[in-house]
Amino acid sequence: MCTPKAKIETRHVDVFYGDAQAIKNINLTLYENEVIAFIGPSGCGKSTFLRTLNRMNDTIEHCRIEGQVLLDGEDIYAPQVDEVTLRARVGMVFQKPNPFPKSIYENVAYGPRIHGIARGRADLHDIVEDSLRRAGLWDEVKDRLNKPGTGLSGGQQQRLCIARAIAVSPEVILMDEPCSALDPIATAAIEELIAELSQQYTIAIVTHSMQQAARVSHRTAYFHVGELIEVDATDKIFTQPNSHLTEAYITGRFG
Repeated sequence: MCTPKAKIETRHVDVFYGDAQAIKNINLTLYENEVIAFIGPSGCGKSTFLRTLNRMNDTIEHCRIEGQVLLDGEDIYAPQVDEVTLRARVGMVFQKPNPFPKSIYENVAYGPRIHGIARGRADLHDIVEDSLRRAGLWDEVKDRLNKPGTGLSGGQQQRLCIARAIAVSPEVILMDEPCSALDPIATAAIEELIAELSQQYTIAIVTHSMQQAARVSHRTAYFHVGELIEVDATDKIFTQPNSHLTEAYITGRFG
């Protein structure tokens, strides 16, 4: 069996908000075409860590990162790295669906247009259609592409945000509790989509639902008070965790 290729590696990553340390010495590798879930109690640092992987913490005042985050071996915090280009390579889907106040079509076309990906109008149409198809949304919206994206249901809006992320041909997709605002039917559609997308992308998902982590991820990482306690195959984490802290969380003794 061939060794999976590392896509993102974090080395001794610390995150501070002012004087308070939120993340402590995280060393973790994300592999190509895997889904890795980050679980842990509220406030344990899993979303903060997720945001270090595409420099989204840069937008937070008084936030400081130490250590290295390597994407294909290149430190994304190096001075020459352009964060806009980086976020095209490492896309993000947020907890609450956040479509632009534009048409469904323009939500998806926006990224390819500003990044100069499309080679003309016909190419842009193809990218929009392909992205909506891959997000499982095309058949539902193909007759109303000029209607506002904000008029869609919550689950459809979240799939539109996923279509928007994949339209710029990312290599990694970060998802911060993407189903927490959705009903069970919409959640099932997103989970099915994650499984399909993992054939093409590396996906990291923060989830408060251990059942969801068990359903969608190949590996699971357990965070506790800013520390990465353990990471392993999802089945092993949920049946034979190495740490008593992981076991206590999974069995509901705290968290």
